[in-house]
Amino acid sequence: MIVTVVSVPDGGTARISVAEARQRLATGRFLLLDVELPDEEGPAAADEPVARRLGLEDEDLGWFGSRDESARAEFLGGAAGFVVPVVHDGDIVQVHALASERFLVVVHWGRRAGLAAAITAQLRRERPPDAVASLFLLLQESLVTFRRAAVRAVLRVEELEDDMFEGRRPEQIYLLSQQRRWSARLHHALLPYLQAVEEVITRRMMSSDFPVERQRLALEFQRTARLVLADIESLQDAARRAFASYGSLVAGEQNGVINRLAIVSVIFLPLSFLTGFFGMNFEFLTNRLETRDEFWLLAVGLQLVAVLGSLVLLHRSRIWRRLRDDD
Repeated sequence: MIVTVVSVPDGGTARISVAEARQRLATGRFLLLDVELPDEEGPAAADEPVARRLGLEDEDLGWFGSRDESARAEFLGGAAGFVVPVVHDGDIVQVHALASERFLVVVHWGRRAGLAAAITAQLRRERPPDAVASLFLLLQESLVTFRRAAVRAVLRVEELEDDMFEGRRPEQIYLLSQQRRWSARLHHALLPYLQAVEEVITRRMMSSDFPVERQRLALEFQRTARLVLADIESLQDAARRAFASYGSLVAGEQNGVINRLAIVSVIFLPLSFLTGFFGMNFEFLTNRLETRDEFWLLAVGLQLVAVLGSLVLLHRSRIWRRLRDDD
């Protein structure tokens, strides 16, 4: 377990030991800790909860630092605990946060899931007055990751839709399916988390001792959450629209094939009739039509007249004009 302490308000960082982290959590006035857990821990480390290793003895913190936890937002008397989904490197990971009046502890697995750099930059710019304000910075940064992912996916879907109209290819439907699945994952990960946070914030805002400044932070978080949900819903709508466009293109191509088959059928239908008619063994056909001129006139001449008549009719019909316009 790697513990990094972030200095407030200058945003400087320094690695400290677990024992020093326990001491600072017990005596510090305002502390921001970033705890990085390895992707795979040994049995002994896994048996001991993270909260206990940091000296945060609370029976309600058994979930804190557990990898299998779902989205969570709880008010624990003097502290608030969150399991925050974050989009990082094309995947959705979980970050645990525990905030009180004196400290903010952020737990994640591996460097790829950490928000320490982003939060440190925010601290340098905004200089929050306490740990709760830093917590809202963390929550806002997690929403920003979802919003960026949704906007990138919307642009990707629009590019695929433009490419389809220039030239339809089979791999486009596979790429669209990936974007549609990604939109579902974003919505599935974010919606339960926002519902849980909304309940906690609403409950705290109804309290008379909730400071006005924190009410402002809570309202700003709620506004950003609605915007992010709207972006994800826009992604879902764009994916559905792109699938509908793909289906329309396929239907148009199938109509073109059907029109070509109709043209072939119109040309060969009279030929088939004439062939079948003159292939019958009627007495008139077998006994009267004996000369070569009669053969060429009836067998070939009628065929040519039928083909030319069919072409003239097709040229004046809507099917031919529609086929020519498609080409």
